[in-house]
Amino acid sequence: MKKPSKAAQLDPAAICRSSDPLAVRELLTKIGDKWTIFVVLSLDLLGGRARFSELERAVPGISQRMLSATLKNLERDGLVIREVFAQVPPRVEYEMTDLGKSLLRPTQGLVDWAKENWKQVRETQLRYDAR
Repeated sequence: MKKPSKAAQLDPAAICRSSDPLAVRELLTKIGDKWTIFVVLSLDLLGGRARFSELERAVPGISQRMLSATLKNLERDGLVIREVFAQVPPRVEYEMTDLGKSLLRPTQGLVDWAKENWKQVRETQLRYDAR
């Protein structure tokens, strides 16, 4: 089977022709969400496994409701597993799956790009807004 060219891999029309376009768009929307990115990277920084309260402290600005919803979506998509320990009070831990770990490299790449280019983007925004 012939491997598609790099240009074809980046072409949205080619992506839509080669897979289920709605599924691809839905998944990109979910994993591209700011809370998903922060939760995935924070979970990795916490060793790949953490309690809800640890994640809440690690992700600045996230509400309990949004963290809960994000973790439920990650669990539903197979990126994390949730383990409940029968103790008082109940303890719940979240752990990255292999699929979730496979998301780390591209996610970290996106964060690295943002770190390297935010000044240039901000300067361009200011010039645009001044017009």
